[in-house]
Amino acid sequence: MKLKKIPYDLTVCKLSDSVQIDLSKDFYFIGKTDEELSLVCKTEDVPSILLERDDGWKGFRIQGVLDFSLIGILSKLSGILAENNIGIFAVSTFNTDYILVKSENFEKAMLVLEKAGYEIEV
Repeated sequence: MKLKKIPYDLTVCKLSDSVQIDLSKDFYFIGKTDEELSLVCKTEDVPSILLERDDGWKGFRIQGVLDFSLIGILSKLSGILAENNIGIFAVSTFNTDYILVKSENFEKAMLVLEKAGYEIEV
């Protein structure tokens, strides 16, 4: 399985409303529930008005389109990282999964995943 590095720094944010989100940007995730509104975006694109932010994330995506019938892909990746004391923040799109780790753990994460047989694409 191939993993592709995301080439920019990311930030996880908590917002009070969606007005500040610039939907013209090329990379962001929005999560909204009855309890909160979260945004993951490039650090350079963080809105000026927000409730909280957590900088210092790097990420990678699982390459290709993952069929919904596939089971355990995210579980296996997160298990390998957990065994190596690397916490994650995972988000998914219709096609695939993205895993974010803190910047200071990113190179270690790539090394342990490569050692486990994953191909890392830059």
